[in-house]
Amino acid sequence: MLTSHGMPMYPRIAQVASDPALPKRADAVVIGGGIVGVSTAYFLAERGLAVVLLDKSGIAHEQSSRNWGWCRTMGRDVAEIPLAIESLKLWEGWRETLEHDTGFVRSGILYACESDAETETQKAWLAQSSSFGSEARLLDRDALATLLPGGVPSGWQAGLWTESDGRAEPDVATAAIAQGARKLGVKILVPCAARGLALEAGRVQGVFTELGRIDCDTVVLAGGAWSSLFCRTLGVRLPQLRVLGSVLRTEPLEGAPEFAIGTSRYAFRKRADGGYTIALRNANVAPLCPDSFRYFNDFIPLVRAHHHEYRLRVNAHSLAALRTPNRWAVDAPSPFERERLLDPRPVDAYPERALEMIRAQFPAFAKARIAQYWGGMIDVTPDAVPVIDRVAAIPGFHLATGFSGHGFGIGPGAGRLMADIVCEAPPLVDPTPYRLARFNG
Repeated sequence: MLTSHGMPMYPRIAQVASDPALPKRADAVVIGGGIVGVSTAYFLAERGLAVVLLDKSGIAHEQSSRNWGWCRTMGRDVAEIPLAIESLKLWEGWRETLEHDTGFVRSGILYACESDAETETQKAWLAQSSSFGSEARLLDRDALATLLPGGVPSGWQAGLWTESDGRAEPDVATAAIAQGARKLGVKILVPCAARGLALEAGRVQGVFTELGRIDCDTVVLAGGAWSSLFCRTLGVRLPQLRVLGSVLRTEPLEGAPEFAIGTSRYAFRKRADGGYTIALRNANVAPLCPDSFRYFNDFIPLVRAHHHEYRLRVNAHSLAALRTPNRWAVDAPSPFERERLLDPRPVDAYPERALEMIRAQFPAFAKARIAQYWGGMIDVTPDAVPVIDRVAAIPGFHLATGFSGHGFGIGPGAGRLMADIVCEAPPLVDPTPYRLARFNG
C-alpha cells in the first residue's frame, strides 16, 4: 500500500523467521509478537518454561515497529515510573547480552515549556514523581542555552530534561529480543493466528490456532489493538479502543539535536540511521466504531480531559469494525486471519505540519527531506495505563495490553513483570496499578 504521496508504507523492519512446526504442548503460550509479548516470552523462558510465541502476521509488524522509539521515565503517569526505571535497566543490560542490536542509547529527552501553564504542569509532575526515583529536572532558559548551543527557540521558557532517558530503534529492537528469546528455547510461529482458548472446567488447557491446537496451562495475551476482541469471545470485558497515530521519518540530517525533543505541538528524535522520526503531538484519529459505544462510559473521563488530542472519524476502520463478528468457530478462519496486519494509511498532513513547525525553530531541519510516512494503531485504555494482570475468571489466562502509545519503552519491564505474575514470583514492581479489576470493579 502507498501513502497519498505515493510512498511505500511502513514497516521496513528486521524479519524473524518462523519455526517449522507448532509443538503439541508448551508450558506457556504467548499470543502477540510485539515488544511486550516477545519480552514476556523471553523472561518466561529464562525461568525454564517451555514457551511458544504466536503472531498472526510477524514479529513487531504492528505498533511495536511504528512508535516513536522513546525510552523514557519522564512525563509518564506516576504509576508507570517504577516500571519505566526498571525497563531502562533491562534495555541497558540487553545492550551487553543480546547478540542483536536494539539501538538503545541513553541520549536524553527534553520537554519544552512554552507557557507559564506548561511550566507549572511540569513542576507539578516533578513534585509527584520525585519520590518514585525520577531523575528529571527543570531547566531555565540559561540552562537550555547550554543544552542547545544552536540557540533556544523563542517562546521557550523552560524545559523538563532527563539525561538518563533515551531511545531504541523500533525497526530492529523487538526482533533482537525475539532472537534472544529463541536462544533461550522459545518457539516462534509466524504467521500463526490464535483463534481461541481451549478451556476445561473454566481453566486454560490450550490454544486453538490456525495450525491446530497446542496444549498448555498458561496463556498470555499481548495482542495490542486486537486484545479486546479476543477477550470478548471469552466473556472477558476489556475496555480498549484503537487510535491512529501518523509519523514520518527524514533522510539523514546533520546539525540537529542528538536527543529527543517534545513540545505541546510536535515531537522528534534522532534515529540510528541519522534521520529523524517526527510526529504532530495531540493529533490522533479515533475511528468511531461499535467499541466506541460499548465502552463509552469508561472513556468519558479521558475524553473530557484530553478531548483536544483526538479526532473522531467515521472511516474505513469504522466500517471494518462493523463487519467484524464477536464470535467465531475455532475450526474456521477468524478475524485475525482475515486481517493479518493493521497497516493503516497515515494522515500525512499531521507530521508534515510538525516538520514545518520544527523547521521554524531549528534551522538545521530546513534541509530535511522526507523519506517515508507510516501509521500505527494504538491500543488505548480509559486511563492510558496498561493492563498487566491475570484474569481471575479464567485461571491460567493473563493480559499484557493497553499500553496506550507509550509501551515500547516499558516493554521489557512489562514482559518481566508479566513473567513474575505468571510464575508467582516477587514482582519487579508493584503490579496494583495494572490490574484489570480497576475497570470492572
